[in-house]
Amino acid sequence: MIVGVGIDVAEIDRFQAALDRTPGMAERLFTATELRLPSGEPRGIASLAARFAAKEALAKSLGAPPGLHWLDAEVTTSDDGRPHLTVKGTVAARAETLGVRHWHVSLSHDAGVASAVVIAEG
Repeated sequence: MIVGVGIDVAEIDRFQAALDRTPGMAERLFTATELRLPSGEPRGIASLAARFAAKEALAKSLGAPPGLHWLDAEVTTSDDGRPHLTVKGTVAARAETLGVRHWHVSLSHDAGVASAVVIAEG
């Protein structure tokens, strides 16, 4: 059963400008794992913008309640390239209240825009 669906888009240049003008913003939005590729290299801005869109879409799939913490949701990539969501703390608590047992997430970026869709399944 689908508990919720969220979608979000982020203009990549605008997202980069926000990170540039707000010191420490990236560390408040993303976990250390999200900020780097498995090789240890910094993740590109399009990939970060897609992860930000995923966190926004995740919040929407949960009804966008106040009090969710950005670092309580992590977007990772499996060895086969598929994105996955891991939740804890405030996000996990809200998901448990709604009966969410599984997440589906899709990320994309093209033509200057990053997008994400999140489906919360019960």
